[in-house]
Amino acid sequence: MANPGHGDHSKQGGDHSKQGGDQSKQGGDQSKQAARKQELQPHPIMEQLSGVQYCVNSPPPWKDAVLLGFQHYILTLGTTVLIPTMTVSQMGGDNAEKAKVIQTLLFLSGFNTLMQTLFGTRLPSVVSGSYAYLIPVFSIIRAKRYDTFHEPHEVTIYDISRVFYGFCLPLMFIWFDAGTFKRFAQTMRGIQGALVVASALQTTLGFLGVWRNILKYLSPLSVVPLVTFTGLGLYYLAFPMLGKCVEIGLAELVLMVVFSQARPIYDRYAVLFSVLVTWVCAGVLTWSGAYVKSRKTLDTCRTDSSGLIHGAPWIYVPYPFQWGTPTFDVTEVFMMVVASFISTIETFTDELFYAQSTGSFLATARYGSATPVPPSVLSRGIGWLGFGTFIGSMCGTVTGFAASVENSGALALTKVGSRRVIQISAAFMIFFSVFGKFGAIFASIPLPITAALYCVFFGCVSSAGLGHLQFCNLNSFRTKFILGLSFSIGLSLPQFFREKWVVSGHGPVLTHSRWIDNMVCVVMMSHASVALIIAMVLDCTLDLVEKENGKDWWMKFEDYSKDVRSNEFYKLPWNLNKFFPAL
Repeated sequence: MANPGHGDHSKQGGDHSKQGGDQSKQGGDQSKQAARKQELQPHPIMEQLSGVQYCVNSPPPWKDAVLLGFQHYILTLGTTVLIPTMTVSQMGGDNAEKAKVIQTLLFLSGFNTLMQTLFGTRLPSVVSGSYAYLIPVFSIIRAKRYDTFHEPHEVTIYDISRVFYGFCLPLMFIWFDAGTFKRFAQTMRGIQGALVVASALQTTLGFLGVWRNILKYLSPLSVVPLVTFTGLGLYYLAFPMLGKCVEIGLAELVLMVVFSQARPIYDRYAVLFSVLVTWVCAGVLTWSGAYVKSRKTLDTCRTDSSGLIHGAPWIYVPYPFQWGTPTFDVTEVFMMVVASFISTIETFTDELFYAQSTGSFLATARYGSATPVPPSVLSRGIGWLGFGTFIGSMCGTVTGFAASVENSGALALTKVGSRRVIQISAAFMIFFSVFGKFGAIFASIPLPITAALYCVFFGCVSSAGLGHLQFCNLNSFRTKFILGLSFSIGLSLPQFFREKWVVSGHGPVLTHSRWIDNMVCVVMMSHASVALIIAMVLDCTLDLVEKENGKDWWMKFEDYSKDVRSNEFYKLPWNLNKFFPAL
């Protein structure tokens, strides 16, 4: 006889199995939904950039550090050679004088880089000559007071009818030496005098904390156009200069992209590998006579067009007043002060003239996996930049100093943001500036090769600026308006001023004072400065909804003592913080 309870138990067991299956199915659906939700989540916000192999305080092995330091030195040569090449011949100098100016600029770049990494921001920032000073420099070169030097190199007569006890209108101090005068030396003295005053103001703004108080009005939203245009604003030094020798420059650009994306060796030393290949190719083409017929290729493609190997002395140590005592003119001083302000703004990214450096410091901190730079540390770095420009003006560097944009971009490519690497690079700069013949060999690298590197590294710096968007509310119409207008005006307004300058030799603003016109042009032709001014004014005046511009996140880094990680990256060596505390 069958057990009647057995069927009931079987049926009940079947129901349990069915319920278990339903629960398993429901659990699987929940897992899929959870996985789908996890996939749709945005990337997390990172105060410090991940993926950096060696951060500010973690040096790589010595072999790698030396190679990477030499790579940064090669990258610095582009700016160091280009600025004197553009200016010295216009001043009446020859190859020998150009070589001395290059050696002086390289020597002071190494010295200022060491000072910046030891006592300034302590970030892995290379300090080199700044393009922001070129407008006032060219204005001084074309000044009418040098028209009395009819010959390009020397003259024996000077009009002293307006000179009385060392004073010459307008507010100009001149000390005369016996014998003949060189146009180059006299022009250099005028540039030195303007840089002396501009550097004094920059040093004061930095060390007295004035720049720190200005930076407190910054937010991540206003930093985006600043850092972005610190890189993109130098576009005219990238592909336009590459195109002057497209077969060499384009080959370097392609090799740079290929090597930088290779694994695991080539990416870190992409600059060394790619430059070596294209430099050798350019040398072979030069020796084979491929660049003899065309004057255009003769100046840009050949490896012997600079004349530095023959013009550079074997051993040369720069010293103060090597071109004579500086002269001072009030109009030239005002223009140089404005240029110094612009340089400081752009330096805010790796260190308004102060814009280039401020933008470079921020990008360098990002790629060195450091926390955002406190305003007091940035102000300290600007002060040391001013001190470096003062020393450079005494020695005759023909331009002021700022944090290098291209070297900041190189940190992103190598993923090595170590301070020691940059200090080794500074040692290479000083060594090859003293032993001029050896340094002139590397300085013979054609500029289109350097321009190809700029195409990569300027973009890397700009991407560091765009990275600050993660702290802003991108769904806000206020944010979109500020970003859109600052980008639009930051691109178009400097281009408008630059086109007017190229066509007519002056900007669109015409007053009765040439120095006022040039001061306006210096500011308006800086992409980073214009974009920053527009963004800061709008961000500080338009109605703000809470946490839209990322200022709340930025607040904890405004005070040096609020974040415990500040000492890790920005503390001065040898317990100097006790005597010079960061606020």
